[in-house]
This record gives sequence, structure tokens and C-alpha cells, in this order.
Amino acid sequence: MQALRKVAPGPGLSLEEVVEPRPTATDVVVEVEAASVCGTDLHIHHWDGWASGRIHPPVTLGHEFAGTVVEVGADVRHISVGDFVSAESHITCGACSACRTGNGHLCERTEILGVDRDGAFARYVSVPETMIWKTNREKLPPEIATLQESFGNAVFATSEQDLSGRSVAVLGCGPVGLFTVAIAKASGATSILASDLHPFRLGLAKKMGADVVVDARQAVDHQGMDVVFEMSGSSQAITDAIRIARNGARIILFGIPSRAVEVDVAAAIFKNLTVQAVSGRRGALREPPVNHRSRRVSIAPNHCRAGVYPARHAPARNRPRSRACDGAELGHRGA
Repeated sequence: MQALRKVAPGPGLSLEEVVEPRPTATDVVVEVEAASVCGTDLHIHHWDGWASGRIHPPVTLGHEFAGTVVEVGADVRHISVGDFVSAESHITCGACSACRTGNGHLCERTEILGVDRDGAFARYVSVPETMIWKTNREKLPPEIATLQESFGNAVFATSEQDLSGRSVAVLGCGPVGLFTVAIAKASGATSILASDLHPFRLGLAKKMGADVVVDARQAVDHQGMDVVFEMSGSSQAITDAIRIARNGARIILFGIPSRAVEVDVAAAIFKNLTVQAVSGRRGALREPPVNHRSRRVSIAPNHCRAGVYPARHAPARNRPRSRACDGAELGHRGA
């Protein structure tokens, strides 16, 4: 089968012929119908400072996907051939203290699909049964179901905060940032500011519920924000987050910087800021994020269909597997 792979250190990806995966006793093999490009894939594609210290080629990329189960391992009990599924990409051990207390996102043995083991930018991918999310194809077709993983990032980041009646800033409007805008709107935020470098993404942010959009190349001069989500990994955006936050505000760091970032810690201290870093999905989620119920807002498939979380506005450009590198380049350009 063909797979999009990082075959050696350095920029670029290669479309290669590889052996089709066979499931272990506890894995299932999924025929991929849709896969989406994440910012992490772009880091790996461009081989920046983060990727060069984290990735050990060769590896097949891709951790956001949806498809149909075509083979199951001997010990698989709850997933069947023919099931339409997506998956939690952070594969946890299930045995450590964090996993056994419902905090799988803190598992120190976590392996990420498409980062630490072969991923879904291929015709088939093998995933542990415990990470599989059964999905309703009628409610979430493949091109939407593949976004559940990134949507879950936004669910985790926002459900840790009290957004009702708060002013919210979202710095970086990739898919996760856009979903964050939508959830903040549905959670009752009084005002939402969104910033990005790309006009296309800023237009989407307006559709998703942002009240004000700002070109990130200009100074973000809106002060006094209650909650700031830094979703880009840009060093300038991290600096802006501290600057625009009010005293006592909360800053959530999600974007991955391409290299080490210098932070004005003194400014954060004198503002009495609370800074929280998040990765993955709480749990990690053993059920789809669109079935998740946080403390403050229910997130269900019919919400996506009804436009409460308008996933169809999220950036999407369909490409066949043979043109997967084009998709990575489009993602880099914010298109």
C-alpha cells in the first residue's frame, strides 16, 4: 500500500510502498476513508527544532482519521469488522497510576499515532481497540468524523475553563483554534477575539463566532482579556497572550513552538496569571469527543449537524493520497 512517510531526518515527506499492517491480538486494522492534516504533521514535514528532537524516522504520519474496520485481533471484543470508526491518537498504557485514575492524558508511556508509531496517512492503519471510537456515519461523514481528534483538543482546552460571561482571545486559527472559538461562543463567552496570519482563517473565525478578528502581523491591542488560548505555538503569540491578559487571567498554551521560546515570566508574575499547558484529550478520551459532556456544556453529534459547532466551516481541502504532500503545503499556507 502507499503511505506518506518521514523516511529520514530533514525537510520533506515521501510517498512510499509499504507492507499492509496486520493487527496484534488487541489491535484493529482500519481502512482509512479520510485523514486530516494537523499542525504536528507540518512540524514533521518541515523538520523544525521540535520535530528533529522528537521524531525517529522512518514513520508513517497521520493521527486524525476515520474509516471502516477490516480486520480485528484475536482478543478484540467490542469492535467488529464493518464498524465505522475514528480514534484517540494518544495511545496510553492503561496500567499506570495516571491511566487507572482517569488521567490517561498524563500517561508517561504515551505513544502518539503518526509520531511514535505508524499512522493513518496510508490505506490502512492498525490501532489498539481501546483507542477506537465507534462513530455514526449518518451523523458524521468521514470528512467530519476525521476532525473528532482535533475537536477533542478544543474540548479539553475549553472545558478546563469557565468561559461563561468572560472575554476570550484565541491566538491562532488553525482547526483547533477555530473549534475553540465555536465552543467559547456556545459556552457563553461575552466577547471573542481571534487572531491569525491568514485572511482565509480569519474569515472562518468570524463564521465560527469571533466578534473581532485581528491580523497577527499587527499589534493585538485588545487588553484585559479574561481567558487567552494560545493555539499557534508562535513566540510572538505567547508574548501577546501575556500582554493582553488582564490581571488574574488564565492563559492556556496548546500550540507547539518550533523551537525554545523566551517568556517574560516577570510580567506573568506581576499580573498574577494562571498558565496552563494542555495536550491531547482528558482521559485520553475513550469515547468520541462529540459524545463528551463537560461540566458546563454538552457536546453531541447533533450539535455539529445543527451548526452549534459548525465543523463544516473548518478548513478543508480534499486531496487523494497520491497528492498528500499538496495537502501538507496547503496547511502550511493556512489555506
